[in-house]
Amino acid sequence: MTENVYTIREMCDEFDVTPRTLRFYEAKELLFPQRDGQKRLFTKRDRARLGLILRGKRFGFSLEEIRQLLDLYYLGDQQETQLAKTYEVAQKHLREMIEQRDELNDAIDELKEQLAWGEKRLKELRNAPAA
Repeated sequence: MTENVYTIREMCDEFDVTPRTLRFYEAKELLFPQRDGQKRLFTKRDRARLGLILRGKRFGFSLEEIRQLLDLYYLGDQQETQLAKTYEVAQKHLREMIEQRDELNDAIDELKEQLAWGEKRLKELRNAPAA
């Protein structure tokens, strides 16, 4: 083998994932390590794919979306289709993330109002003369 390969431990250390995670991604056909007996050996291609998988997950992409987008790499069109589809899916996820953020901001504002009301009411109760 002339190609640089990385052990499962090296991959785990570099990307802060568990061996179980790497095996799971392999089972989902996202990674394709070489086998040397029981050992899994990962190539530069696997390292790049893992980086993309983890970034996609961070952005809310499903594993199936990630797999489909990664598979578009091999169409032979200089990744134009892959980039266009990734852009489309990313736009959808960005809209969803903004909507979730806005909903969370609304909930935070409402909770702050409730806390302010509660704090005011507690002060009133504590300062009220005993009956």
